[in-house]
Amino acid sequence: MDYEDLYKQMLVIEKELKDKIKTQQKVLKSLSKSMEKGDLKSWNKNLTAMRAYIKEQETLMEEMQNQVDDFGIRAYVENGDFVEQLLACCARLEVDVKGDYPTYEMFPFRVRIDIENLDLYLDRKRVQCLRPLAFVQDVKASRDRLLKAAFDPRGFVKELAAAYDLMQLKQHQGQSPTTKVGDIYLKSLYTVLTPMRRFRRDYDLQSFAFDLARLYASELCSTEDGRQFQFGPSRNINKAIRILDQDGREQYLATIRFFE
Repeated sequence: MDYEDLYKQMLVIEKELKDKIKTQQKVLKSLSKSMEKGDLKSWNKNLTAMRAYIKEQETLMEEMQNQVDDFGIRAYVENGDFVEQLLACCARLEVDVKGDYPTYEMFPFRVRIDIENLDLYLDRKRVQCLRPLAFVQDVKASRDRLLKAAFDPRGFVKELAAAYDLMQLKQHQGQSPTTKVGDIYLKSLYTVLTPMRRFRRDYDLQSFAFDLARLYASELCSTEDGRQFQFGPSRNINKAIRILDQDGREQYLATIRFFE
């Protein structure tokens, strides 16, 4: 099953239906004029033509319904054709995708397929779209809009540094200031930046990852107070945050440290 085949078939029927409706509208105008002029002979003729066009339209709509029923939306999703075409469209449109059915990451978005209800979710938003090409085009357009949005790397790194300092104080209570340098997990800093659940709804981990990616791609290497910062990896992949660099290559950032 290929949704594009169904779509092409529908375009043919839709064109024919559109032409029928257009002709019917012309007949309707003639019908109205005949009644206005009192030409009931022409009026009866036009009414007969109208009935014929209505029957033809009903036949075309039944054909459309039969095409969709024969395609089998549930089977299309359940047998894996939908996912296969979704991933193929990602490759064709150069949309990064990673994960396993039914949850994928199309950086910086998360995509989930609800097979029971035949729904598709982009992050937490339900999307009524089972045409793979249209969905991936929307994802790409949304990603491009985010990339064009204004971003202040200095402001972002300032917030990271403040969260880092707070975590250092908690981890090194009672120790001298000279020992307060070390790597801290970025995910830990995320919890400091979003202490309440409602904050995490507005600024989820994927949004944080996207900002990290933009900071990673920037030329900024120090904070306003003169400290430099450095990202670090982790052997535990679950502790890392996956991003795409400026060349579209995936990187895994786990920790950050600020130092003189």
